[in-house]
Amino acid sequence: MAISQSTALLTDMYELTMLDAAFASGTALRPSVFEVFARRLPGNRRYGVVAGTGRVMEAVRDFRFDDDEIAYLASINIVSQTTLDWLADYRFSGSIYGYAEGECYFPYSPIMTVTGTFAETCILETVILSILNHDSAVATAASRMITAAHGRPCLEFGARRTHEEAAVHAARAAVIAGFIGTSDLEAGRQYGLKVAGTSAHSFTLLHDSEEQAFESQIATMGTDTTLLVDTYEIHTGVERAVAAARAAGGEVGAIRIDSGDLIAQAFTTRKQLDDLGATATKITVTSDLDEYSIAALNAAPVDSYGVGTQLVTGSGHPTAEMVYKLVAREGADGQMHEVAKNSENKQTVGGFKVAGRVRDSKGRAAQELIVSAQTWEQGQAYLERAGARPVQVQLISDGVIDQSTLGADGVRAAAARHEASRAELPYDGWRLSAGDPAVPVKMVDIFLGDD
Repeated sequence: MAISQSTALLTDMYELTMLDAAFASGTALRPSVFEVFARRLPGNRRYGVVAGTGRVMEAVRDFRFDDDEIAYLASINIVSQTTLDWLADYRFSGSIYGYAEGECYFPYSPIMTVTGTFAETCILETVILSILNHDSAVATAASRMITAAHGRPCLEFGARRTHEEAAVHAARAAVIAGFIGTSDLEAGRQYGLKVAGTSAHSFTLLHDSEEQAFESQIATMGTDTTLLVDTYEIHTGVERAVAAARAAGGEVGAIRIDSGDLIAQAFTTRKQLDDLGATATKITVTSDLDEYSIAALNAAPVDSYGVGTQLVTGSGHPTAEMVYKLVAREGADGQMHEVAKNSENKQTVGGFKVAGRVRDSKGRAAQELIVSAQTWEQGQAYLERAGARPVQVQLISDGVIDQSTLGADGVRAAAARHEASRAELPYDGWRLSAGDPAVPVKMVDIFLGDD
């Protein structure tokens, strides 16, 4: 039996039982505002990176309950027939606002705001959070690695260290944060990413000698390929790599080191290459790198990094810890009201929020200004008066998706947005050590009136 491509069942059961109960109480169609935010930055990092926005747009587009989904829900008897009939016609018709994909964010930043009836907005919670929490965690780790690399290119090599579909999405998030490409071909196909890769240790072991392996690789890929030189002994591997390329009439493009003391190996290998006259041959290193090991390699003569496990697992923080909370809804009086949790350690801040970034005289981010307002337009007007750069965009307007957020174009725009947003941070924001958020957050509530 074919499996539907609908995203509607990427959903926690309680979303549908809440919906059913809300229909029974007559509150399901109340206009409502849900907000995605994070109470903290995992690991006390200085900033987070918004990623996954384009994928959320795809998921909302495909969020529909076709015959297969309705039949399944009917078979487990968790909602009434009235609710099933409503779900069968579901298409999101509300609006979504959010931080532009690639923007840096901070605690309580209104990363995404979903407006519509309670019925159509509450059931999007799980699919939105699952995408944003994964992709933003990967993008945040990737951005820190890019900072640590100080301009040296980084490639994403993590497909074999995570779920096969998560690998595609991790590659997309990494490129948004500044990685130049990925080894994952499906990610390359779906999002127009640059793909890269040559050979593994198994290719060398397949041949009767290391020389034969290098000669075979060069014969098919050219001398500009990258040869893996640590299957046996690195010093000998480098000699053989240079010799094989010269026998083919050129110089080897790069050698890759995947084991040992990478800092020491980089220095000794660079000297060996230079002594052999292979001064243009580059050195790339892999082997379970994270932002800290990349930073430690800054003084070493390394030209590029291949990063896998630590990248696709968020470098120790595999979720961005974002939540999806109701912040405003219509009351029995027909008026919109701010609502908020007051639970210990889990408080929320009510109201439809609009955010902007105030910059100092040097163009550095000095404050994240978050305005609780009645409408998008009211909040934007306040930001303009305050001289703050808007960090949000309208992603969906009355059910119509901004197509520029999707596909390869969306990835390129998000990568450019992140480069500019990260460059705007104050110097302390680039530190890898734990500390306070790079930019302080100021909350202003004009929900009940324009001040």
